Amino acid sequence: MSKLTFRNSQGELVDIPTIAATKVKNEFGAILEQANHGGAVAITRHDTPKAVLLSYEEFVSLVKVRARTLDDLGAAFEQLLAGMQTPKARKGVDAAFKASPAKLGRAAVKAARKDRLPLRKRARRRLTTGTLK
Repeated sequence: MSKLTFRNSQGELVDIPTIAATKVKNEFGAILEQANHGGAVAITRHDTPKAVLLSYEEFVSLVKVRARTLDDLGAAFEQLLAGMQTPKARKGVDAAFKASPAKLGRAAVKAARKDRLPLRKRARRRLTTGTLK
């Protein structure tokens, strides 16, 4: 019986046994107990993993991790939304929508130059000093 390695819900690398689907079909009760005690069993067909039988405890812990992540994303979204609802943000959006194309172009060029200025200074320093810093 070969083993498959995966990261469990606690983040630990664990080896789980692999069992052929025909054996699972014929000995389901024993394999269910093995999954219950070992956390998981990989079910293979023609030596290719096709499914994993998890213990209930492992399943619950995996679902909790996923739900916690979704809650974190929801909280981050709510924080971003609240930041967009401030008077300063509304004023900025109004100004952007009322700006002429020329004014938007100048603002874009200014922002691009602002981002690139440190790179130009580094390039000049390399040319004058011969360093690669």
